[in-house]
Amino acid sequence: MKRRHFSYLFVSLLIVSFAGYLVQTGERGFGQQTQPARTLDVTRLSKTDTERLGWKAQGLDAVFADVATLSTDTLMIVTDGKVVGVFGDLSKPYNVHSIRKSVLSALVGRHWGSVANEIRLETTLQELGLDDATIPLTTMQKKTTVRDLLMSRSGINHPAAASGSLQEEIDRRLGNKENEPGTIWAYNNWDYNALTTVFENETGIGIAEAFETGIARPISMDDFDAGSVSYISNTRLSVHKAAMFKMSARDLARFGQLYLDGGRFDGQQILPGAWIDKISSDFTVTGMEGLRWGHGYLWWIPGPNTGLPEGSFWAWGLGNQALIVIPEWDTVIVHQSDTTEFWNRFLPMIRDDGMTGEAAVEKLILSCREAVTRETEFCIDHRLITRREFDRLLSLIAAARVQPS
Repeated sequence: MKRRHFSYLFVSLLIVSFAGYLVQTGERGFGQQTQPARTLDVTRLSKTDTERLGWKAQGLDAVFADVATLSTDTLMIVTDGKVVGVFGDLSKPYNVHSIRKSVLSALVGRHWGSVANEIRLETTLQELGLDDATIPLTTMQKKTTVRDLLMSRSGINHPAAASGSLQEEIDRRLGNKENEPGTIWAYNNWDYNALTTVFENETGIGIAEAFETGIARPISMDDFDAGSVSYISNTRLSVHKAAMFKMSARDLARFGQLYLDGGRFDGQQILPGAWIDKISSDFTVTGMEGLRWGHGYLWWIPGPNTGLPEGSFWAWGLGNQALIVIPEWDTVIVHQSDTTEFWNRFLPMIRDDGMTGEAAVEKLILSCREAVTRETEFCIDHRLITRREFDRLLSLIAAARVQPS
């Protein structure tokens, strides 16, 4: 059992260890190579209904033709509560990776707006009695508030579970020094793992139970239960754990629809409307371009040149798992890609061949550009999708939308 647990932890850490690499280096590999197209069983509305909901039928043809060249497992476009276009097994749960952070945000918001108001955003870590090991927090660091954690502005550069090569970017932004809380933004897993501890300590409820009873059941999710949540822990780095989620496309779509509906479902207020409003009105400009232009309350804000309208926000996970909420279009988009087969090849390269995570990822990506391997099942169905490919897909989706005259 210990060996199995170690293997799971090792793989989980590696999954995140080069997430930053894939996010920031999507310009190489598949972005420069035409991939063989798969045959997809796509379900679409009629041309009349598609156009009535504000979409160009030919534009969506281009979207699904493009996604057929990717290793996407599910794509779901829902407008006005109606499925405009979809393919894949919508009932199969996949690891959503860093979408977990937006789910955590919902849990905090739900308890921020509760009658008991268990989560108070201006409470400091000092007041909460929250610390860490092996490196204790300093007096200044303990002035960090719950809001700072939600906004990725703790300024705390502390080792964290499931952080990996994100550390290079964290070091660049935060340095190895004390920072005044609330002054510097950094995509920092320590903040999110500490927020997980804050939530569980203050509410007395585990993440799995809180989501199942507070959100999944009330909005009638089909495929989620408490067993869909697991933890990554590394006490040599930090006492704070990362809570990981598996979700199906149809359950992610329901979760996204909740935000379009002002947090209400079937007459019940599941999330405070004021919490949802904060996402697109109170965020930090990250210094990155495109889809990661802004970040707040653990959601990403697309930039003004992405084709997505102002007020949109989205959740992202490794492998380009995505949940995109577009209020102006009354639309939710879900994109998922199963990373399992990729890890089956990736892990032996690390464990047995002694390669770094970055080198292994690059080798696997570039191998699928070779003529002898491009037509293999792995390269067609299981490879990772690069940032350039995903950005192109989102551009095609934006172009398929009828623009107001």
